[in-house]
Amino acid sequence: MTRDLGSTGLRVNPLGYGSMGLRGPRTWGVRVVDDTKAEQILNQVLDAGINLIDTAPDYGVSEQRIGRFLSHRRSEFLLATKCGCAPVQHDDHLEVQHVWKPDVVRRNLDESLQRLQTDTIDILQFHGGDADTLCRAGLIDLLLDFKRQGIVRLIGASSRGTELAGLIALGVFDVFQVPFSCLAPEQRPLIDRAASAGAGVIVRGGIAQGGPDAEIQRPALNDVWNRAGLDEILPGSMDRAELILRYTLGYAHCHVTIVGTCNPEHLRQNVRAAAAGPLADELQAEITARVAAALSSGVT
Repeated sequence: MTRDLGSTGLRVNPLGYGSMGLRGPRTWGVRVVDDTKAEQILNQVLDAGINLIDTAPDYGVSEQRIGRFLSHRRSEFLLATKCGCAPVQHDDHLEVQHVWKPDVVRRNLDESLQRLQTDTIDILQFHGGDADTLCRAGLIDLLLDFKRQGIVRLIGASSRGTELAGLIALGVFDVFQVPFSCLAPEQRPLIDRAASAGAGVIVRGGIAQGGPDAEIQRPALNDVWNRAGLDEILPGSMDRAELILRYTLGYAHCHVTIVGTCNPEHLRQNVRAAAAGPLADELQAEITARVAAALSSGVT
């Protein structure tokens, strides 16, 4: 069960894995996992047929753990990481900073290759940044040079809003990573624009943190759910997280959605939801219409 990642020539399982949760201690948030659990979940990801793993130098020890626990299975998955990252490790937390300079980007690539224990990055993405800044700093040409050398297979950008629009307009990126879900559909026109140009689209936030049933609550997303009255049309056999995820997976221009979890049962639930396929067209359309009405009311 794979699909084309735009016109890149790569095939992806519609469900990908976001590795932010593997960041480890002294970073941010309250949920951390040890090496044993990290090794377990990473191998379960590949065993489930998921073949895209997304990471970043900003994610603490995530890259090291992927390299340590999956380098022997490197042929089984596509590896996406990021650049422009200059995180600062403090005693009790990780400060995330983005710096748009060639030496930072070169260092990101060199260190990521070492940590991930690989010779090639399948997708190297700018972790933010706008078109003007990246062009003036010579960073797009730098990534294109990495691609010509074969160190990087595809180049991309993780972005949104006006910055994303400017990056799409450059016409040089193979892949874009964009936030999107039925509860946060604001980037839909830009996703459509990117996909129409042939780019691969990696969706983040496609399960909307699980919606109203999430462990960590997002009041703004819950408010959209409630104002749209989505409980009224939730099929009896389906939970909220499954509805949200299957909506995202059923969106034509979502080539892969990355979902991050370190809970084996949540991973199994996500895999089952993906295997169940897209929602019925009528339900997909009803959700779209209800959310649009809720958002247009001006109170979310």
